[in-house]
Amino acid sequence: MYGTLKQLTFLFGKFSLARKLTTRDMKNAVIGNNKQKANLIVLGAVPRLLYLLQQETSSTELRTECAVVLGSLAMGTENNVKSLLDCHIIPALLQGLLLPDLKFIEACLRCLRTIFISPVTPEDLLYTDATVISHLMALLSRSRYTQEYICQIFSHCCKVRMQALKCFSVLAFENPQVSMTLVSVSVDGELLPQIFVKMLQRDKPIEMQLTSAKCLTSMCRAGAIRTDDSCIVLKTLPCLVRMCSKERLLEERVEGAETLAYLIETDVELQRIASITDHLIVMLADYFKYPSSVSAITDIKRLDHDLKHAHELRQAAFKLYASLGANDEDIRKKIIETENMMDRIVNGLSESSIKVRLAAVRCLHSLSRSVQQLRTSFQDHAVWKPLMKVLQNAPNEILVVASSTLCNLLLEFSPSKEPILESGAIELLCSLTQSENLALRVNGIWALMNMAFQAEQKIKSDILRGLSTEQLFQLLSDSDVNVLMKTLGLLRNLLSTRPHIDHIMSTHGKQIMQAVTLILEGEHNIEVKEQTLCILANIADGTTAKELIMTNDDILQKIKYYMSHSNAKLQLAAMFCISNLIWNEEEGSQERQDKLRDMGIVDILHKLSQSSDPNLCDKAKTALQQYLA
Repeated sequence: MYGTLKQLTFLFGKFSLARKLTTRDMKNAVIGNNKQKANLIVLGAVPRLLYLLQQETSSTELRTECAVVLGSLAMGTENNVKSLLDCHIIPALLQGLLLPDLKFIEACLRCLRTIFISPVTPEDLLYTDATVISHLMALLSRSRYTQEYICQIFSHCCKVRMQALKCFSVLAFENPQVSMTLVSVSVDGELLPQIFVKMLQRDKPIEMQLTSAKCLTSMCRAGAIRTDDSCIVLKTLPCLVRMCSKERLLEERVEGAETLAYLIETDVELQRIASITDHLIVMLADYFKYPSSVSAITDIKRLDHDLKHAHELRQAAFKLYASLGANDEDIRKKIIETENMMDRIVNGLSESSIKVRLAAVRCLHSLSRSVQQLRTSFQDHAVWKPLMKVLQNAPNEILVVASSTLCNLLLEFSPSKEPILESGAIELLCSLTQSENLALRVNGIWALMNMAFQAEQKIKSDILRGLSTEQLFQLLSDSDVNVLMKTLGLLRNLLSTRPHIDHIMSTHGKQIMQAVTLILEGEHNIEVKEQTLCILANIADGTTAKELIMTNDDILQKIKYYMSHSNAKLQLAAMFCISNLIWNEEEGSQERQDKLRDMGIVDILHKLSQSSDPNLCDKAKTALQQYLA
């Protein structure tokens, strides 16, 4: 057999066809035979195999065979592995991972796995290139074998464990594809999430606990792990709350709070569980007490350390309070009742650090969802003042959240609404509707919509003047449906109560009717068209404004068309228009009824009075009664 191997290695070096044949022969000769593996290494096959593996002129099939033979050699004795390492096999195999062919990649990874699980392989060899770990992570999802080999490489290198964990946490963040891959990866018969859970145990290093919690958090937020899974509710969440305690280092408390804020941000039940775990809400109040008073600190290094982390602590606390209070009224109440909470938020709005300001605004936004707090704490502390100041000059990231908060402060039951109006908010909000930033356009028009609800005529006129007809048309033709819906909502609120309807339509009637026509003719969804028909119904409720509909045959035909539409919501909205136009108690009702009868509206009403939809049926019968009265 030794003679045969010698013959093979000679041929291997001479002819391309022989190379292809002999790599397979070598593989067959050395399988399960450590002596033959050693003989092949002695004959100098390794450098030749590596040469061919790296040659661009080698076919993919030949390269793959070379990687397979090298992997087989690595399965021999520790001396075999040492010989392979001496020939610099690891850089060659890692370079091979950059090629596109999956079979070749799998063969390289299989060989790397075998080498790295050997006790004679230094772990540092995986870090010769800073991009290696991230590239391995990118290969994870290529196949079941790439998952298996890469995870075995990670799990058998102690030093790699933390590095791999950190990579997992970064790559899984907001990445459903990677998260879905990781959740199903098995290492030595154990799923990765189960391994991560073991790393959360109190006897593990804090860095390992935190990073494992971040991995599980990212996988949960990406939808790979359910929010009610025991590994989240009973393991990850309590671990992160534990990281917020006074016993932990300041940097650990920051990371723990920020990760927990992200974990619970969108899940009501996790928010409730966190709020009652280890007095978390009260515990977070301590984050605002750094740096401690100078007199209490004799150690200059300690003071410097506290100062360095003070901003980060406040930012983390605001973020976590924002997540905790996102949905539950009782939790919001507990947060606001925490010592000096509103004062801390107000102070946070004017901090020098942009990150702290942003976190404080987010916290305020979360708490502003509470009707009760808008009427009490928000008014007591006049939070609208610093909020308006923030809106005057801030980066877009802060402006988006601050303007969302302002939308809530402008709701009709908020005592802040009037002073905000007096402080020049209309001009500010009208300018936001012209922003290139979509979220700012939505928030600007949304706030104006809230402002116009049940407002005095002067305020409505100021809004229309501030927006200008041109800008109103621009918003009504916006490509984003949210902008369009909020603009229609604004128009609907402006056109409420008869004197206001008549006044606005007397000055802007032509433009508004033109806009309504364009939307009803356009390719819009049901909700947009329903809102537009509701605007027409409001116009039809005006005393003089309704004539703008009655003298517009095109609009009347559109109302008739939607009365017979297949969608009941649109039918009902069109019927509201008709009801307002034919109401008996109003001047000119007879003429309007006659015109609509001539158009065939009464026939449609008779048909709808037999509808199986109770709302349509009732509305049609009520309208018909106007003709009988």
